[in-house]
Amino acid sequence: MEIAKILESLMLLCWGASWPFQVYKTYKTKDVNGKSILFLWLVEMGYIIGLFYKYIYHYDCVVYLYWLNFILIAMDISLYYKYRKNK
Repeated sequence: MEIAKILESLMLLCWGASWPFQVYKTYKTKDVNGKSILFLWLVEMGYIIGLFYKYIYHYDCVVYLYWLNFILIAMDISLYYKYRKNK
């Protein structure tokens, strides 16, 4: 495995490690106070751009980490819209 792929994987794992906890916390507390929907959408757009790059120029197994993070953030965004009336 080339070093770039290892480093990219580690970056995605480190960045993505917090999302399951955030999704779980939002789901359990039903509280979105302090969450920035703009931040969530910007991060989601970053993953979409990363996925386009992977599919167009450099497809490899790291694409699955992009998808995992994309799905977790999509879950957090959907919970935000579901619970924003509780704000």
